[in-house]
Amino acid sequence: MFGSFRARLIATVIVLVGLTAGFVAVTSFVLVRNSLRSQLVEDSVARAEFNITVLATNDQLAPEAGLEEFKSSGLVDRFLLRGTDGVYVEFADGETFASSLGLLAAEELLSEELRRIIADNEYGFQFLTVDDTAALAVGGRRPPAGPDFYFFYSAEDTDSALSQLERVLAVAGIGILVLAALGAGLIARRVLRPVAVAARAAALMAEGDLSVRLPAETSDELGKLAVAFNQMAASLEREIGALLAAQDRERRFVADVSHELRTPLTALVNEAGMLQACFDELPPTDRRVAQMLVSDVGRLRRLVEDLLEVSRLDAATTGSDSSVVDLPLFVEAVVADRFPTAHLTFSESVSTIETDRRSLERIIGNLLDNAGNHAPDSTVSVTTGLQGDEIELVVEDNGPGVSDEELPHLFDRFYTADSSRAGGSGLGLAIARQHARHLGGDLTAYRGAEVGLAFVLRIPVTQPLLPGDPAEIPVSHHEGEETRTPRSTP
Repeated sequence: MFGSFRARLIATVIVLVGLTAGFVAVTSFVLVRNSLRSQLVEDSVARAEFNITVLATNDQLAPEAGLEEFKSSGLVDRFLLRGTDGVYVEFADGETFASSLGLLAAEELLSEELRRIIADNEYGFQFLTVDDTAALAVGGRRPPAGPDFYFFYSAEDTDSALSQLERVLAVAGIGILVLAALGAGLIARRVLRPVAVAARAAALMAEGDLSVRLPAETSDELGKLAVAFNQMAASLEREIGALLAAQDRERRFVADVSHELRTPLTALVNEAGMLQACFDELPPTDRRVAQMLVSDVGRLRRLVEDLLEVSRLDAATTGSDSSVVDLPLFVEAVVADRFPTAHLTFSESVSTIETDRRSLERIIGNLLDNAGNHAPDSTVSVTTGLQGDEIELVVEDNGPGVSDEELPHLFDRFYTADSSRAGGSGLGLAIARQHARHLGGDLTAYRGAEVGLAFVLRIPVTQPLLPGDPAEIPVSHHEGEETRTPRSTP
């Protein structure tokens, strides 16, 4: 509900305004209530004091007078004429007088605290309810020994005014919250509009549009943010432009050097072949030098071929030449040529597919060459299966493996791991991944459970064909899979 910043901002403004309005409303209500009640108490105490000290004198009511004398004194009528709503009197002998039936329960309504105050010859008051009507009871003792008078005054007007004030404050609070919500929405829209523009600009930049800029319309923090964003975008555009230009120069350099090397390299390869044919005629020392020369020429030839392949891939000149491939036979042929001792495992669901034969051969061959170069004495397994709508081919060895720091760089060009895995140009895995992506898939690597390294090739099955090749090889079943012996030709 509050997942967006705008919603949180609006909710925060509403809560703050609501808390402020609530505090003001409660404070106002308490102050008004205390003021009204204080005025009522002040007036009622003054009347009660006048009734006791001026009207109920010893001349009007003898100090030892009882209930009958009080009734015949006429004080009750005089009290009522002065605005008292009711009178309750307690005499020293325990008798009581109530001016109305509702006050007969006054003895139970009056608190002990009020009685203690009156016993100390002071005036006290208490808010209570008599016959479902709000009232104020003010009590006092006629000095020195009584009786104790309790005068009752209506508090209905005060409570009615407070109830009306409460309703007004509630309505006003709701109105303030509605206005706060509307205002918060307008504020959020105005405040977050530059943020939304910046978000759209960042999204465009992430998609590759480096020419996007923000309008710097103000000089506040958002304006400074726009200026900083524009500076960053301009700097990024320059840097990426320079990187692209450098990358383009690098590609042209690699392509040019590779092409320039082909002619002399072809001559070197031919000459090395002629020299290799004369090994038996050379003295042992010269033969060793000649063998090293032939080996280095072979390595140079492979490096130039890899560079040419990289150039073709970068220039996107490697076209797609799809053909029907019997995958088990094809994989067996490549394995037999590159790593004959590898163990092959095929899922029963694997059959013929339509793909680019050259790219697939280059991927599998480079993975096996990598295992042969970096884990020559290890056990290598090649597992092929169908995962959903993708062919999955795993080449795994139990060699020395690589560290966690080296693993993310295995597909970087010219990257070689530590000396224990040296021996290649650092281009084979990069070329394999580019071919995998050329086929619409990908090539990834992960470390084995304990040692070794595994490469996982996943390519989509663009057009699966029905099984039933007449040259199908006999299989031996093992836990739902079939194991094939490598053959030299597909």
